[in-house]
Amino acid sequence: MTGGPLAVLQQAPEPDPGPEELVVFWPLLVQLGWFLVGFLAVVLIGWLLVQPVLRRAVRRRNRNNATLQAAIVLYFRLVVVLVGTLVGLAVAGYGEFLSDSALVISAVALAVGIAAREVIGSLVSGVALVLDPEFNVGDHIVWNDGEGVVQSIALRITRVETADGELVTIPNTILTAHEITRPYGRGNHRIVQKLGVGYGNDLDDVLHHLTDVAGETKGILADPSPTAYVDELGGDGVSIRVHYWITDPTRRDVFAIRSAYARAVKDRLEAEGIDVSPPAERELSGQIRLRDPSERD
Repeated sequence: MTGGPLAVLQQAPEPDPGPEELVVFWPLLVQLGWFLVGFLAVVLIGWLLVQPVLRRAVRRRNRNNATLQAAIVLYFRLVVVLVGTLVGLAVAGYGEFLSDSALVISAVALAVGIAAREVIGSLVSGVALVLDPEFNVGDHIVWNDGEGVVQSIALRITRVETADGELVTIPNTILTAHEITRPYGRGNHRIVQKLGVGYGNDLDDVLHHLTDVAGETKGILADPSPTAYVDELGGDGVSIRVHYWITDPTRRDVFAIRSAYARAVKDRLEAEGIDVSPPAERELSGQIRLRDPSERD
C-alpha cells in the first residue's frame, strides 16, 4: 500500500533553503537596512541635537507656561518621526515611488483621514488648547460633566484631577466644542457670601462688623477693600451680600477662606447680640373643630 497517513509521515523533510533562495531576500534586507539608517539618523539628530536647543529656547521665552513647553517638545518629536520615515523611504530607494504616486498617496491619506477623523480632530483641538493663553496646566476648570484642576495637556486628551482625587481623561474635542468655565482665574478673585439678619438690628452696625471681620481674616486682601451691601428685604429678615478678594486662589483655598470668614462672622455677630439668619415666623389663622367620639357619622 503506497498511500495513506503512513506514507505521508515517511516522506523526507524538505531541504533548507540554499544560497539561491536567500539571494531573493537580500535586496529587501538591504533596503530595510538603508531605511533604518536614514530613519535613525534623522531621529537621533533631531532628538539629541535639535531638541535640547529647542527646549531651552521655548523655556526661556515661556518661563511660566509649562503647557506650551511640553506641547512644543511633543509636537517636535512627532514631526521628527514623520520626517525620519520619509527620509528612510527615500534612502531605501522609494523616492521615485513617493514622488510619482501622488494619486496613491492622496487615496491613502483620504482613507486614513476618514478612519481617524476623531483622532485628527483631537490633535487639532489639542493644538488649539495649547495655544490658548487662558488655558494652562494648574487651572481649575468646569465643563459639562464635572470640574477639576488641569494636570496635563497631550496631543489627543487632557487629564484633569477632580476634587475627589480622581484623574479624568477628557478628549480635547469635548473641551473645545463646549463651554469651559474658570471660576478661579489667575490674579485677584472675588468671593461673594450672603447672610441674613433680623429687622431689629442696626444695619450700619452690621455692615461695619462684616467688613471689619473680612479685614482681619487671613488670606483676604486689604486692596481691593472688602465691602458689604444690603441685598434684599425678605419676609423673614434682611439679606446682606459681602464681597472680598483673595489672590491667585485654588479651589481648596477658596473653601478654606470662606469657612474661616463664616466662623469669624458668626462669633463676632453673636458677641454683639446680632441675630444671624433669624427663624422664619408665620401667622396662622383659621378654625379647629373637635368632634365628640360618641357622635356617629
